[in-house]
Amino acid sequence: MLKHIKHSGKWLLSHKDWTAHLTFAIGAVVLGLVATFMAVSSEWANHVFHSMVAYSPYLPFIISPLGLILVVWLTRKYFPGSEGSGIPQVMASLEMDHEKERGVLLSLRIAFGKVLLCVIGLLSGASIGREGPTVHVGAAIMFSLRRFVRFRIYDMERVLIIAGGGAGVAAAFNTPLAGIVFAIEELSRSFEVRTRGLMLTAVMVAAITAIAIIGDYTYFGSSSATIEIGQALVPILVCGIICGLLGGLFSLVLIHGSRWVAPYRNNKPFLIAGLCGLSIAIIGYYSGHVTYGTGYQEATSLVTGTSDMAHDYAYLKLLATVVSYLSGIPGGIFAPSLATGAGLGAHLAEWLTAYPYGVLVLLGMVGYFAGVVQAPITAFVIVMEMTDQHEMILPMMLTAFIATGISKSICVTPIYSTLADNFLPEHKKLHQ
Repeated sequence: MLKHIKHSGKWLLSHKDWTAHLTFAIGAVVLGLVATFMAVSSEWANHVFHSMVAYSPYLPFIISPLGLILVVWLTRKYFPGSEGSGIPQVMASLEMDHEKERGVLLSLRIAFGKVLLCVIGLLSGASIGREGPTVHVGAAIMFSLRRFVRFRIYDMERVLIIAGGGAGVAAAFNTPLAGIVFAIEELSRSFEVRTRGLMLTAVMVAAITAIAIIGDYTYFGSSSATIEIGQALVPILVCGIICGLLGGLFSLVLIHGSRWVAPYRNNKPFLIAGLCGLSIAIIGYYSGHVTYGTGYQEATSLVTGTSDMAHDYAYLKLLATVVSYLSGIPGGIFAPSLATGAGLGAHLAEWLTAYPYGVLVLLGMVGYFAGVVQAPITAFVIVMEMTDQHEMILPMMLTAFIATGISKSICVTPIYSTLADNFLPEHKKLHQ
């Protein structure tokens, strides 16, 4: 017994263990600061673009094509590997065996480019989010820590990447629990017990840093919507099936669309970027200028019930997000997907008038997001934390699992792991 206590004391006082936790904490503080900068700069970019639209509704027909061409040029010339959401790159790096291979996808140069190009994309009106890019940036920052300290834990590079990705979600959305769940459910299917403490350190410190600067807030505001589970069967089934169906179709379109457009994007990247930018402007003009940017304001207004959106908002936002992604610019699909889901819920509420409007909006967000990412636990936890809504946890949970099942029947492999294949050597492909 005494021997065991003595051994435990040595572990607690181990210089190497304290160094590991301190290093993770410092990296998480840096990530929290970067995530805060991305949040503030993204909202600034959204505001500037909408100010230009208010000045002239025709400006996007010039700004969006030219802006996307600029982003694609910068990506190809200075920041190759930063395109898209960033989550596929993080997942691909976890499948790689060598530090040099991972460094190609997780360099600090790419992290800097991700932040810069995401902001320029939002200044151009692209329907992209900053959350996926924050995951990429977080993984790159934490991965860079391997240079400064020798860790005792086996395969520490993977631990750093997973911790950075989870911390990125936590800091971007102010959702510590969702960051932990995302790291385990989406980034790591088998996570060693002994590394959880390090991951928790990174996730919590990054979230606390962001909260200390911006304040403790709920991403989409607070929702008071609630419904008894016995009365929620119809909304759960309808949102789970329809939103899961559309989420699966969205994923399928992105996967096959990326493969189809790849040769054209390689041969004529600026033409594709320009056409995608023009398409974004056309969709935005037709929608009444609500499909530009992250969708944060639109989703917040739907969740809080402060304004109504046109019934076709969700479908136009979905289309704008597809076009933005296929252009090849850096940018995520988290926030646009949540906004699309909120719009779907609002549209379904026009038909299911016997049920609370706010309930349908929340279940729509959960269902569509779960259908897109096929990570049901992450889906309902992230919406629960972002809307400060805990009374709806069981309906949201059931909706997420139904939507995921429906989505998998359409899109067999999850979107992120499928897109990760684009960054892997042939012998490492996840899905042959």
